[in-house]
Amino acid sequence: MRISVVLGLVAAVISGSAVTAQQSYNSGQPFRTKIGHGEMLNNDFLGDRRDRWQTASFVGSQVFGYGWDGSAPETIGELLEYRYQARIIAPGDVENPIPGDRLYSTSYSLGAHTHFDYIGNEISLGADLVVTGRQTGLPQFQTAVHNLLGRDVPSDSTLNDMIGNGVHPGLVVELGRPLSLNGQTELRPFAELRTGDETLIRSGVDVYFGGLLEGDLLVRDQVTGQRYSAVRPGQNSGYGFVVGWDYTQIGQSIYFPDDRGPDMLDSRTRLRAGVVWQNAGNSVFYGMTWLSEEFDTQDEPQVVGSIRMNFEF
Repeated sequence: MRISVVLGLVAAVISGSAVTAQQSYNSGQPFRTKIGHGEMLNNDFLGDRRDRWQTASFVGSQVFGYGWDGSAPETIGELLEYRYQARIIAPGDVENPIPGDRLYSTSYSLGAHTHFDYIGNEISLGADLVVTGRQTGLPQFQTAVHNLLGRDVPSDSTLNDMIGNGVHPGLVVELGRPLSLNGQTELRPFAELRTGDETLIRSGVDVYFGGLLEGDLLVRDQVTGQRYSAVRPGQNSGYGFVVGWDYTQIGQSIYFPDDRGPDMLDSRTRLRAGVVWQNAGNSVFYGMTWLSEEFDTQDEPQVVGSIRMNFEF
């Protein structure tokens, strides 16, 4: 299936949501409008300054709803988030991978998610379509960027052995319970279930200090687990901090095929920390995430950096 077909499917989902909004309007309710957006870039060069494994990704969200009062609505489907992600996974040496290193992979992900509140629990439920292989155009993009920067580029042998073209539909649900420790600190344990390109179950906790992100709609990045603001009231100013941990059990992953490459480890751990500065409509976030080994021949963990900048003029 070509990317154009996938984009058409996603457009159909969005169009269906627009019809729902029109029907609501005809029954006396307002149209959904865009109430926020958020993006985040992850790169291992921003972390341990290497170029390997979970090497680069970009995730973004566009959020539509009937308004935002600092918390998700109680009705499922009322608030809609359209999420997109580009991701590159690479062996430690893209020109001459050592035997047993992980396979090169590129992917695009497009999805629709809804966020709602159920008796004090924050629930995110959505569907994603993950497109893999050369059809994404990301191998050519990485080659062009690395040529520009004078860095190694994927060799023909690396590309010939990469994860092939495919389309992988999946579902994801996350349940979190925010617990206020005081006016400036929030503890949020969560659990996540995901199917599609990877089938997994995950549990963990995030702790927020400073109260700066209170009232924001926070969306979780798939690679690092860092959460970024997709809807912001935009009134709080100052600094805030976040730390987090999660543990994952993996059932299957398309990035570790049975017929080649290393064997996937059945569990993973992530540790993360970040700092955010915010002033009126402007904000900057930087975080670092420690990722445990993901395959049996991986000789050490890695550290990935995450950054988000938002300036309004």
